[in-house]
Amino acid sequence: MHNINHLQLQSTQRYDEFDPQQEGNKNVTFIDFVIDGQSLYTMLKQYDRIPALGWGGEEYQKQILDYLLLEQMHPDLYYRYPLLVCPWCGDEECGFISVLIEKEADLMVWRDFKLEPDNKTILIGPFYFEWEQYNKLISKSR
Repeated sequence: MHNINHLQLQSTQRYDEFDPQQEGNKNVTFIDFVIDGQSLYTMLKQYDRIPALGWGGEEYQKQILDYLLLEQMHPDLYYRYPLLVCPWCGDEECGFISVLIEKEADLMVWRDFKLEPDNKTILIGPFYFEWEQYNKLISKSR
């Protein structure tokens, strides 16, 4: 049996107003994935990527939500999806953090995090979310 993780979504910014690193950088507001009370953005901040959810155009956001709900397969990565992307443009060509997302019975599983395009394993996860809560939370973002 797996430990079930609790997922929340929280609007946040790349930098707070007192962060000296914001000088000369783009400050973006996005939707962070908070897993068991810990920000995924903060856990992976060393890679200088931000969550793909909550910023960018409407079509891009619909695509990200479809990926998270497994309603659309990524054209190049199949069941791997870009979860954190370039904070300047969101373009996958700038590099991103991908995750393998699978539905196992009544669970959504995020595992096998990779820094792309280098295919470098990131030692975090796996995370197991109850499907009903996950689906409701992600769908509410539409």
